[in-house]
Amino acid sequence: MYAISLGDDGAELRPLEPWLAGEFLANIDRGREFIGQHIALPDVVTDFESSRAFLQAYAERAAADKGRIHGIWTGGELVGGVLFRTMDVQLGVAEAGCWLEPSAVGKGLVTRAIRVIIDWAIEERGIHRIEWHASSANEPSIAVARRLGMTKDGVLRESYPYRGKRLDMEIWSVLAPEWRAAK
Repeated sequence: MYAISLGDDGAELRPLEPWLAGEFLANIDRGREFIGQHIALPDVVTDFESSRAFLQAYAERAAADKGRIHGIWTGGELVGGVLFRTMDVQLGVAEAGCWLEPSAVGKGLVTRAIRVIIDWAIEERGIHRIEWHASSANEPSIAVARRLGMTKDGVLRESYPYRGKRLDMEIWSVLAPEWRAAK
């Protein structure tokens, strides 16, 4: 398996594959309450079987060229990850996302990891538009979009039902020419 360095602190980005379901579940368990504040991942990954099924679904998306998932490791431990929830190579559009357990917050890990996968998507796969969807209440996620140089396209008011509430979702994006110019 390959690993991509995320900097001098030893953090690495690696594929997150079905055989890592136990490690993935442990990561989600450590951050279940924190991660679940804004995204449904902890509601989907609840035990070993659901963890493996989630990763298997992404393995199938990768095989179909419709999505990818990568883990972020620090000190040999999985602490979060980044993904393309959707990826349409023909249309040239992909939606990126992330999760992180509390122990890894504030170190720039998500921003560094997302940069790696955006570079890959634009330069290797020819993706023209990378989107970032975040609840308007998820300030850390919106801060990542800003650090990546994304533009706020708009707000989908009360578009996302989550745990009995309807959340406003912000849509941010960066286009391939903008990404290249910023590098």
